[in-house]
Amino acid sequence: SSQLASFGHQPHQPTSMPASKEVWKKGGRMFSILLAVHLALLACTLVSSGAFEKIAVHDYDVFFRLTVMMLIVIIWIIFYLVGTSRCPDAILCKDSHAGPIWLRGGLILFAIFSLVMDVFKIGYYSSFYSCLSAIKIIYPIVQAIFLVVQTYFLWISAKDCVHVHLNVTRCGLMLTLTTNLAVWMSAVTDESVHKAHSKLKKNMTEDIFRWFLKAGMRSSSAEECNCNSQICQIFKNGYFWLYPFNIEYSLFASAMVYVMWKNVGRFIEHHSHHIQRLKFRLFRRTFFVGIVLGLIILVSGLGVLILYEVQVNSSTESSKKSQALTMYYIFNIVCLGLMSLVCIGGSVIYRFDKRDMDRHKNPTRTLDVALLMGAALGQYAISYYSIVAIVASTPRDTISALNLTYALLMIAQHTFQNIFIIEGLHRQPPKEDHKHDSHQKDLYGLTFVNINAVSLRVPDSGSTLAPSTAAEAIHPSDLVRSLTAPKKMNWRRKFLREISMFLLLSNIILWIMPAFGARPQFDNDTELNFYGDSMWPAIVDICLPFGIFYRMHAVASLLEVYI
Repeated sequence: SSQLASFGHQPHQPTSMPASKEVWKKGGRMFSILLAVHLALLACTLVSSGAFEKIAVHDYDVFFRLTVMMLIVIIWIIFYLVGTSRCPDAILCKDSHAGPIWLRGGLILFAIFSLVMDVFKIGYYSSFYSCLSAIKIIYPIVQAIFLVVQTYFLWISAKDCVHVHLNVTRCGLMLTLTTNLAVWMSAVTDESVHKAHSKLKKNMTEDIFRWFLKAGMRSSSAEECNCNSQICQIFKNGYFWLYPFNIEYSLFASAMVYVMWKNVGRFIEHHSHHIQRLKFRLFRRTFFVGIVLGLIILVSGLGVLILYEVQVNSSTESSKKSQALTMYYIFNIVCLGLMSLVCIGGSVIYRFDKRDMDRHKNPTRTLDVALLMGAALGQYAISYYSIVAIVASTPRDTISALNLTYALLMIAQHTFQNIFIIEGLHRQPPKEDHKHDSHQKDLYGLTFVNINAVSLRVPDSGSTLAPSTAAEAIHPSDLVRSLTAPKKMNWRRKFLREISMFLLLSNIILWIMPAFGARPQFDNDTELNFYGDSMWPAIVDICLPFGIFYRMHAVASLLEVYI
């Protein structure tokens, strides 16, 4: 009777376990979300208020608040590494999909350039220490320490599923995420103000420029100090050129921290817990067509970027500016058109792909899809604003027609690429397609096959069948199709790999061009005249960073799916 009683309690265990596993999704998660929302709104208020001179919020107030946040995050990360992660049963499992090697490698690359940027900042602000607040030098020092500590933390802990100190870990991760977003907002604002000042300085004298700064837009406190030495100018120009790397680092780190937050208290299912090994398969089983075309686009884009910077930013002649805009639009139209066509071709190939859809719970994939769709909204907004301005404006010239085509293709390319990548993210890995029935596995290993002999083969189940029945079970024609099926699948995979390599290299150059100064939205007079000098730059400053981030996230997603 005791055995029957103990046996009777067993069915209740599976039903109670899921309820206990889902407790982590409730109170603690909601509290950490509210904490992140309030901190993010406060950071956004300070950063946006500090962008204008008439508001009594200065840049050193923003830097002080960011410094305090980074110091708190550094203390919590040390507590996590020393205390939480070393507790018994702290990390019962790891999420194999979180923090892939190429994402962590990209994070380290951006962190290195961000450290160089902080060194340039320290050197620049140290050149006139007497007329600046001390926080302007303390901030880049603390940011450099924050970069090192956070990068190490994400490298070793990105896959963790923590099961101790749940509420503290959730709040710490949300504080880390909010800090990265606040640093990102500050960097985007500083870069936008710097570019606006550069445009004004090119068309104004020094006295008029300083009067304009006092009238409205924020001038950095460093603008009031003289930077006459050569080394000071090198530091100043250097750290502004490195801002795009710091911006991308903050967004990459935020994405990885969010996945860690989703994995707090999570139990990984057995079928989805597998170890990913880095395999250098970049140039295996490929025709090099996608790589060659992608490299041609990449090199051509670098040439267009250099010519654009020289003719637009270094020359005041309107003819050279028109030539630079025409060259820029033609290159992007060709690039976006090719990318749209290959994305459509990849979606067609998916219609013949026999791989099953992966419907398992995967926070990393959910975040990838959300970021792809959300970041694309920034470029969608700029494109639709441009379309309305071009269609409603008169007269229409060649540059307006090229700009209209560029905006339409930008919308189409983002849409088709999102469909292609998201469909790839939801497919089972290619290696699972090699799983065949037991009789097919035996046949694939044969060099010479006697079709008539194999057609009479007895099934593996051990049941005795007549020769006629066995022949009906495995027909020679079916056997030939089974033998040729992997070859056909390899052709599909090769085409998908070629498409992914071309898209990867094309997205890299489309990230480099706007990130390093090629922004025709500020140089084309159509939108500026239609929306005004205040509204249009604000739209671009808000939306363009999302478009730049979209390109890098598309590269990471393509690496995750195909490479």
